[in-house]
Amino acid sequence: MKPEQQAAYDHTFRAIHDDEIPWQEGSKSVLKLPDGVQVKIFAHDKAMGRVDMKVKFPPGYVEPEHAHKSWHSIVVLKGRMCVAGKDLRPGDYVFGWNELHGPYEYPDGCEVFVVFMGDSVAHEWDEAKHKTHKNVWQAETEEGRRGVDKHIERRKQA
Repeated sequence: MKPEQQAAYDHTFRAIHDDEIPWQEGSKSVLKLPDGVQVKIFAHDKAMGRVDMKVKFPPGYVEPEHAHKSWHSIVVLKGRMCVAGKDLRPGDYVFGWNELHGPYEYPDGCEVFVVFMGDSVAHEWDEAKHKTHKNVWQAETEEGRRGVDKHIERRKQA
């Protein structure tokens, strides 16, 4: 690797408290998903195409079946992520690539840590297909049940 190429990479050491990074809107601006998602971006190395972030999905949210021009490794930190017939809980892991995967259901909300690596974190999905999604997983909390109802209604109105 040439010295000028190496200089473009951001290999800065970081030790960050979670509360040092504010949550920001992530649906339209970062991930290109339906409204409701929040993100905390801890590191973004543009030369490598790497983004390290936390993502928070509200109770009842459904992330559409999608692809993106990157791979991702995800670890569930809080709540539930339901995908590919599995009800994932804190500590569980998901890997995805630039091929269709999902939909993901978050019946009781979820917070994850994700590393994206590639050209883009923007999700490419079919809005018409998303509108007709039928939830598979049941919420375990009252907040989750209200969230599921809210997001089903949002998809109908979209």
